[in-house]
Amino acid sequence: MERALVTGGAGFLGSHLCERLLNEGLYVTCLDNLLTGNPKNIGHLIGHDRFRFVKYDVTDYLHVEGKLDYILHFASPASPDDYHRHPIHTLKVGSLGTHKTLGLALAKKARYLVASTSEVYGDPLIHPQKEDYWGNVNPIGPRGVYDEAKRFGEAMVMAYQRVHKLDTRIVRIFNTFGPRMRIKDGRAVPNFITQAINNEDITVYGDGSQTRSFCYISDLVEGIVRLLFSDYKLPVNIGNPLEVSVLDMAKKIKDIVGSKSEIIFKPLPVDDPKVRQPDITLAGDILKWSPNVSIDDGLKQTVEYFKSVLSGDC
Repeated sequence: MERALVTGGAGFLGSHLCERLLNEGLYVTCLDNLLTGNPKNIGHLIGHDRFRFVKYDVTDYLHVEGKLDYILHFASPASPDDYHRHPIHTLKVGSLGTHKTLGLALAKKARYLVASTSEVYGDPLIHPQKEDYWGNVNPIGPRGVYDEAKRFGEAMVMAYQRVHKLDTRIVRIFNTFGPRMRIKDGRAVPNFITQAINNEDITVYGDGSQTRSFCYISDLVEGIVRLLFSDYKLPVNIGNPLEVSVLDMAKKIKDIVGSKSEIIFKPLPVDDPKVRQPDITLAGDILKWSPNVSIDDGLKQTVEYFKSVLSGDC
């Protein structure tokens, strides 16, 4: 039986990935220090005979008993609110955490996949963003702790691939949404949904003309799994190429919820990207992957989840 280690496995993305790998028949060990992860995300997996949870910080000395076939490094604060609160840990998990998990992969002769991000492109001057674009990042700005941690992580992965011939994969994840996002995540979709359900003012930063490309969680996980089991070893964008303005997303969520909220505007945060849209040609060619869930359908499922959480049923 193949065994996988998922760091950050109690987080939004990591928990869905643990679940999918179990469904693929793997034995899954989930490591998470619960800095931003939530035990409730994996509560339904506890007791599964092929699942094990270990509370642990991957920036510390890392040892796992037995064989490992796959290591998926997803540990990291991921929202601006999170990495502004935890800037040093964000840098450490992207550098030390990546180094230690790569070392473990080398020792176990395991295939390694790192969760990178569209933030490696920064505030892009090329649109849409292809994998061969090097990005436009402010290394000393408030977002730099996340952007540069992920860029360093990619460089470290490629160094291990070139020097040690380690079998590695890099997924560049674009904006993703779905059940198990945190109520106070700080990103646009959970903020808008929570505010709309509570009939509070919906806060849009800037004039709302900045764009994002929102991918539903099940589509993202499908792309990651296909990449993991593929032979492709360079970065691959996984995201929904449908570009939506932040203001239009706020209006869409307000309509789906049937909210009485008003949309208000606040100053745009420093270095907030003006555009974000993945070119997924490579994912289509290499992985035969493209998103299937529409934004509206995904939002309806996400809204129902948030209603359950806010009512105390989840």
